[in-house]
Amino acid sequence: MNELCESLGIEFPIFAFTHCRDVAAAVSRAGGMGVLGALAFSPDQLELELKWIDEHVDGKPYGVDVVMPVKSVDREQGLTDTKSIGADLRGYISDAHWDYVHKILADHGVPDEDEEENDGSPTAQGVLGWTEATGAPLVDIALAHPIKLLASALGPPPKEAIDRAHAQGVKVAALIGRVEQAVRDVQQGVDIIIAQGYEAGGHTGEVATMVLVPDVVDAVAPIPVLAAGGIGSGRQMAAGMALGAQGAWTGSIWLATAENDTSQVVTEKLINARSSDTVRSRSMTGKPARQLRTAWTEAWEAPESPGPLPMPLQFILWSYAMRRIGRANANELVGMPVGQIVSRMNSVRTAKEVVLDMVNEYIDTTERMHKALEHA
Repeated sequence: MNELCESLGIEFPIFAFTHCRDVAAAVSRAGGMGVLGALAFSPDQLELELKWIDEHVDGKPYGVDVVMPVKSVDREQGLTDTKSIGADLRGYISDAHWDYVHKILADHGVPDEDEEENDGSPTAQGVLGWTEATGAPLVDIALAHPIKLLASALGPPPKEAIDRAHAQGVKVAALIGRVEQAVRDVQQGVDIIIAQGYEAGGHTGEVATMVLVPDVVDAVAPIPVLAAGGIGSGRQMAAGMALGAQGAWTGSIWLATAENDTSQVVTEKLINARSSDTVRSRSMTGKPARQLRTAWTEAWEAPESPGPLPMPLQFILWSYAMRRIGRANANELVGMPVGQIVSRMNSVRTAKEVVLDMVNEYIDTTERMHKALEHA
């Protein structure tokens, strides 16, 4: 146990980002820290998820991750009305882009259909928590629960949220892909920097973990740094710690756990995938995000593509398409964010088994290195 573990009340420096409450609770019960991704939930849904975790985490610490991009169309255009933001943002999507989405679907046998009825909520319109207007309420819900960590991707949380978290004894973490971002976030009051390398699933930068982590550690010391990107085993965790990190931020590895609610189709794709079956593409959210290579990602790289739109407009297109794709079972178009660690995700284990396997391999690795030094 190191200083960061002691301050958060966890046994192992393993942080598990997941959109599944069962995984988050299981990791925390096993001695790590489960961090629930709030993006896909409405405020009411997030309240229910966190209440469930409160009741099933056995009093162990857990965290919540929100996404409030520093740069997005809603911020640039001053769109702040939660009720109308989905419709407002759709007004910035060209007919050419809608036509291209319909062409992709038609090319893969997805039948045409009328736009489905929805309740007009940001979630139903594919906005989720990507915008400031829809992300801020999720922060409010998270801080109303006994969380120990508030994490944020694509930039730090607003200063007001950081101050509120600190007032409640909650530490704040931010994911970064460049040293300059790490320095900026520390200056804004972030307590923990998550240095996420090129190998990672989801939004990630262009610098590899092996290079990024020591640069960030040196730039923000003594602020603790978590290594992220391509980490799913004890050997990889040991490598991150050797680079100066105080823990490992993991995400993709939990997609193939027994507790996760990934569909059977996607689970089979993950288990059979190699590292080269992932691609860093803007086709899902508008920002570069590593995901499974699919007919959808390839279509947006084709010469006839109008090009992905900026966040969150591209996600509105993707969300609409995926609803139709799911109903048509057009599996060649189905993918999800995942990192290059997918090559090692070739069996389904429980979350507890993943934690303990990582810890045992970490111990074996450090002991082996220590013995090697003794005989040097």
